Amino acid sequence: MTMMNASMGGQINGCVRLDALGVIRVQGADAAHFLQGQLTQDFQLLGHDQARLAAYCNAKGRMQASFIGFKHTPEDIWLICSADLLAATLKRLSMFVLRAKAKLSDASAEVAVWGLAGAAVPSQLPLAHWSLHSDGAQTWVRLPDAEGVARALLVQPAGAAAPAFAPLEVGLWEWLDVRSGVTLLTQPLFELFVPQMLNYESVGGVNFKKGCYPGQEVVARSQFRGTLKRRTYLAHGAESAEPGQDVFHAGDPEQPCGTVVASATHPNGGYDMLVSMQVSAADGQALTLRDSAGPSLTLLPLPYPLLTDI
Repeated sequence: MTMMNASMGGQINGCVRLDALGVIRVQGADAAHFLQGQLTQDFQLLGHDQARLAAYCNAKGRMQASFIGFKHTPEDIWLICSADLLAATLKRLSMFVLRAKAKLSDASAEVAVWGLAGAAVPSQLPLAHWSLHSDGAQTWVRLPDAEGVARALLVQPAGAAAPAFAPLEVGLWEWLDVRSGVTLLTQPLFELFVPQMLNYESVGGVNFKKGCYPGQEVVARSQFRGTLKRRTYLAHGAESAEPGQDVFHAGDPEQPCGTVVASATHPNGGYDMLVSMQVSAADGQALTLRDSAGPSLTLLPLPYPLLTDI
C-alpha cells in the first residue's frame, strides 16, 4: 500500500468551494438557549472565538445530523452541515421552537463555505481545533489538521470574491477530511450511529456536562457504562467505497461488522475511508468491503487518541 510522503503534505495549499455543505441560521434572543436543548454541545457558553462540533440526535441517541456551529453575533448562530440533510433537519428543528424567540432558516444561498489548506489558512487563526476568527464579513474556523496540513473553513457572503489562493481539487480536500478522522453526518448515515460511534466524544463533539437534549441518556449511558461496542476507524483499500456500504470480518462472513462512513481517493493510489465498526472486529483478522469476498481493507492509525484510551 502506498502512503503519502511527508514532502507532499507540505505542498498542499489552496482553497475549494464546498458546495456539499449548507448553513442553517438560528436567529433571536433565545437562539443559544434553543440549541442548548437540542444539540450535544453547550451553545450558551460558546465564546465568540470558538466554534463547536455538535450532533443532533433522536430520542434513542441516533444521529440525524451534525454541525460545525458558531455565533455570528450574540443572537445569530450559524450551523454548517451536510447539504443533503439540511432541509429535513431544518424542518425537524423548527418543530420544537414553540414559544422560543428563535427563527430558523436556510442561509445556504446567502453564504459560501470554502475549505482552506496549508498556506491558505490565515496566520491569525489560532492553532486549536474549533477556534474561530472573524472580521465581521468573513469567519474562519480552524479544523483538525490532516497529514500535517493545516485546514480551516471560511464562511463569507455568497457574492464575495473567491479567496486569493490557488484552487484545490475537491477530491484532495475530501481525502484530507477522511485522514483527519472527523466527519459530518450525511444522508446515507441518517440514524445509524450514536455520536461515539463516529468518535465525536474524542474530537470535541459531545459535552457531557451540559443540560438535556434528545437522546442524552443514551449517549451518556454509552459513555459511562461501557456499553459502546462500535468505533470509527481509518482504513485503506484498493477499490472505492460509498457511505453506507457494509464491511465484513473474517470471523463472521454472514453478518456485516461495520459501515463505511466516508471515502476518498488517496493521491498515491487506492482509497482511504472511515469505517464505523464493532470494536471486536479490529483484531487483525481480515476485513472486506461490501461482502465477505469483497476487496480487502487495512486498518490505519487514527490521528488522535480515543477518549477511552487516554
